[in-house]
Amino acid sequence: MRKGVLITGASSGIGLETALHLAQHGHNVYASVPDPSHLQALEEEAKDREIRLTSLVMDVTDTQGIESAVETVVRESGGIYGLLNNAGLGLRGFFEDLSDHEIRELFNVNVFGVMAVTRAVLPHMRRAREGRILIMSSAGGRIAATTISAYCAGKFAVEGFGEALALETAPLGLHVSLIEPGLVRTPHFTVNRGQAKASIDPSSPYHEWFVQNETMIDGILDKNRIRPSDVAKTVRNALEAKKPRLRYVVGWRAKLLISLRRHLPGEWFDRVYSRGVQRKLARLGISVEEPPPSSASGV
Repeated sequence: MRKGVLITGASSGIGLETALHLAQHGHNVYASVPDPSHLQALEEEAKDREIRLTSLVMDVTDTQGIESAVETVVRESGGIYGLLNNAGLGLRGFFEDLSDHEIRELFNVNVFGVMAVTRAVLPHMRRAREGRILIMSSAGGRIAATTISAYCAGKFAVEGFGEALALETAPLGLHVSLIEPGLVRTPHFTVNRGQAKASIDPSSPYHEWFVQNETMIDGILDKNRIRPSDVAKTVRNALEAKKPRLRYVVGWRAKLLISLRRHLPGEWFDRVYSRGVQRKLARLGISVEEPPPSSASGV
């Protein structure tokens, strides 16, 4: 039997495309969704493409559900070789407009959910002395941006988690990789945009800035050529590579910004980065004499 590859958050977008891509290329994929109502779309897409995979219901905030799903994968496939922690929420809005409830909900999925699923698969991989743990991070886990402070905080957290986990598991024969896409047009930016409730309230002192920033992001997305299939191919590379890297950046814009951050002195990068953002805001009609309290970008 081919050991299973478990993917979280496979309802749509990158998770769905990656599940189908890996299954198409011979992996024994177990694609999980957080709610039974999401199963039909996943299964119909697989049927339309004539791809075989196994669908599961697994909420990454439900410990018992996680354990049950992992046991199913192990029982049916003889083990678990790969895990892609893809499930995640978005939360857009200036920090002052973000409620504690919204931030905690995001961290429960994007950070603690990643840790919970990883904890469940580790005993099986440790005993087998093999396995790949992939974490869907973001360029926003390396460089922060306006209106996604909580999202970036969560991605910065999983970057640190992934680095530490890689050190802990290397002696066991396991590999950890962080996948870092830039902006990708998926339902994350349409039906699942994740705008904070207060951010879309016209009475918010940040409302105009937020609306214009969202317009800016939409403009970048319209010109962006990065697709979920590009991320799926990167995931397969990390899963199959003889010597996988710790980090895989996806998209030329993200690669450029991260490279600049790496090679330029911090103050120089911040100056170049913020000035570029101010020019974009000026073209949208926002005064750069009193700009929003941070910067926006295409990460």
